[in-house]
Amino acid sequence: MSQNSRIEWTDATWNPIRGCTQISPGCARCYAKTFAERFRGVPGHPYEQGFDLRLVPTKLSEPLHWKQSRQIFVNSMSDLFHTDVPSDYIVKVAKTMTLANWHTYQVLTKRSERLCEMLDNELKFAADAQHIWWGVSVENRRHGIPRCEQLRQANAQMKFLSVEPLIEDLGEFSLDEIDWVIVGGESGAGARPIAKEWVRGIRRLCRKHKVPFFFKQWGGIRKKETGRLLDGRTYDEMPTIKVSPKPTETLRQAMITTIETESTLVYQIA
Repeated sequence: MSQNSRIEWTDATWNPIRGCTQISPGCARCYAKTFAERFRGVPGHPYEQGFDLRLVPTKLSEPLHWKQSRQIFVNSMSDLFHTDVPSDYIVKVAKTMTLANWHTYQVLTKRSERLCEMLDNELKFAADAQHIWWGVSVENRRHGIPRCEQLRQANAQMKFLSVEPLIEDLGEFSLDEIDWVIVGGESGAGARPIAKEWVRGIRRLCRKHKVPFFFKQWGGIRKKETGRLLDGRTYDEMPTIKVSPKPTETLRQAMITTIETESTLVYQIA
């Protein structure tokens, strides 16, 4: 877990899964893949296998070791709902999130169909938890808007959109049942351009639906230079975070023991 994430809208990252595969145009210049592949073949490195999909059961208990409340981006280097991740492993990840409820979890996926199906079934126990936020990526109309529509219909307490990288004008779409919207441009070499009017259009929708609006970055080759000001100001709006009381030390240690005992089981990619 990274305790000091550079991602503007979170505090930390937690990766009980590593690696992924491309599924839509938003994946074309994936920062996670670029980072992971740098270390392919480096003995002993967490990304010795590059961006190949793999489970990391030893990471399942990690949030329970953190005593201080954090906003945690779940699987910043993967996708929890990848088709090859076993459902029982996803349930284990959600179990940790429900136990360590003094944190706030931000779960983001491009596999919205599987997310919604599991929220109706195996993940019902976690769907109504206010400290677990379920989100989908929205990069364009063809792939992103259907994900948004599926999420809006999902049975979950907290739902959000990560509109990043925004690669075209999304036009009008509904934000009913959506609790938060993040918007950002693509960054790095070969970054696809973003237009101010695209961002302003989403901001207008957020105002119309009274949804918190977070503008992450303009992006580009040198994102530090382009910054994150929109019409002269930053937008760091977020839903209200409700922090649950921390458990006693005895109970927290018992939770850790339970999860770590279960994590010794053998999990395999489907």
